[in-house]
Amino acid sequence: MKTVMLANEAITPSKILCIGRNYVEHIYELGNEMPEDMVVFLKPNSAISSQLFAEHQGESLHYETELCFMFQNGRFSSVAVGLDLTKRDLQTKLKAKGLPWERAKAFDGAALFSPFVAIDDAEAPLHFTLSINDKLVQEGHIDLMIYKPLTILSELQAFISLNDGDIVMTGTPKGVGIILAESVFKVTLSRGLHASTEPLLEWQWQVS
Repeated sequence: MKTVMLANEAITPSKILCIGRNYVEHIYELGNEMPEDMVVFLKPNSAISSQLFAEHQGESLHYETELCFMFQNGRFSSVAVGLDLTKRDLQTKLKAKGLPWERAKAFDGAALFSPFVAIDDAEAPLHFTLSINDKLVQEGHIDLMIYKPLTILSELQAFISLNDGDIVMTGTPKGVGIILAESVFKVTLSRGLHASTEPLLEWQWQVS
């Protein structure tokens, strides 16, 4: 089973729950309709990777940067910045046919996470960014979310059990795009609604 890091401890999530269409401007940039209810899909533990690839089985991949919470002891106890990788062309075809997204979202290597850091309040102001080759391409914060973290947790627990270590990816802001080989992806997480000079964490991946 794949693991993620919380401080110096390796944690094994049983599953990753993902919230789709949770930022208005991202909904518009992909030409999607505003959902009436919270959009939820799952990634298995096997989707977790520490290696960022530009392709999977010959198909190009898109990045989506997301604020990610770990569930422990009945609450969201820690946070990280993650990448939800997507086979966009395949996802578009599946959506057009009304079919599930797993082939485009749940493949091996489709979820990457920075180390997790402990938090006291899941709805405290948090700001996250993605820069590619030192150019800012995505940023978001909790105030931009349609569904806030505690609402997400409540709605998820209404139909599915969360185990300690499970991860919830809360959706991506505008600015998604294709992953190019040899690029350097850097994510940051800061307190407040704007970038801080002293982020809670910084992490980066070199694209293969």
